[in-house]
Amino acid sequence: MESKRKVFVGMSGGVDSSVSAALLKQQGYDVTGVFIKVWQPDFIECTWKQDRLDAMRVVSVLDIPFITLDLEKEYKEGVIDYMISEYRSGRTPNPDVMCNREVKFGAFLKWAMAQGADHIATGHYSQACVIPVKAGIQVNIVASKFLELDSRFHGNDNSSYSLKKSKDENKDQTYFLWTLTQEQLSKIIFPIGEMEKSHVRELAREFNLPVSEKKDSQGLCFVGTIDVKTLLKNYIKEKRGDVKNESGDVIGSHDGVTFFTIGERHGFNITKKTIEDKPYFVIAKNFEENTLIVSNNPPHEKDGNIISLEKINWTKEIKKGEVYEARARYRAPLAKVEVINEKEMKVVGGDPPAGEAGLTATPGQSLVLYDGELCIGGGIIR
Repeated sequence: MESKRKVFVGMSGGVDSSVSAALLKQQGYDVTGVFIKVWQPDFIECTWKQDRLDAMRVVSVLDIPFITLDLEKEYKEGVIDYMISEYRSGRTPNPDVMCNREVKFGAFLKWAMAQGADHIATGHYSQACVIPVKAGIQVNIVASKFLELDSRFHGNDNSSYSLKKSKDENKDQTYFLWTLTQEQLSKIIFPIGEMEKSHVRELAREFNLPVSEKKDSQGLCFVGTIDVKTLLKNYIKEKRGDVKNESGDVIGSHDGVTFFTIGERHGFNITKKTIEDKPYFVIAKNFEENTLIVSNNPPHEKDGNIISLEKINWTKEIKKGEVYEARARYRAPLAKVEVINEKEMKVVGGDPPAGEAGLTATPGQSLVLYDGELCIGGGIIR
């Protein structure tokens, strides 16, 4: 008799990862819950102990093994130190992208495979797809279908893997997962990728999970409620400076250009307001003068502008002249780009209507490309 496939589920103590574990057990997997312990600064409220306790309560209900995995070093070096270094250099990194690359699908995946796991699973709102070339079809890898897929497609050299948007567009997290490679996708299951958040809550109640009403986590990946700017101010000294409009007039102040990103509309103080009192957006930063330039119009890349990328990852071959939809910020509107080469994209499709946000290429952020529902990869904006 064939043994059950072993899956290690990254469990945060939240409803999404808890339901993911419950679904996998229901489908016949050999499931182990893994709580990832990461570094936390000593100046914030400790949250990991309560989250770990919640995860332990869930595995008790599900009657599955539980392991605490210490990845403090990997998280501190790969996420926090990287983020601080990038901000100090004037760039705006995305710590959630790095957290997924270095910790959840880096160190955790590597460790799980070394422990004999066949796959890992997380509660991300996204879908992994296996695309058998010979069959010419695309099949989503979700808990309800994965077992039958194992015998049909896995190990088939003609199969390829891709990342697909979540059914719940409002919760879709593919933007943060663009670094996943073909090899990694072949080892990952996203059990709730085909579900709406409301349905996940319903399932948590049906499974009698003690976290069914727990609120979703906010803030920086793994660290809890603290926001990035608050964290940074403990490592980078504040330096008061001027906020200027496009005409060069001083209209307010800020606490340091390092803490702001292009397109941001909060955190600086406007003292000279207009009659319309419209919101201001950061459109430029002058590090030498420690000055923010703001405008009532959201910034965007003009039609024909070239965006250069580094640290790229593509799950399919992209060719010169192909046009894809792209996103340079989480939940930002999709824009069109044309491939020049694998590290350069040209903005196409015309400028957005006046007053509407467009594609904003901020150095350090991620530019992520989509081919319909498929997320085909991306890169860090140079």
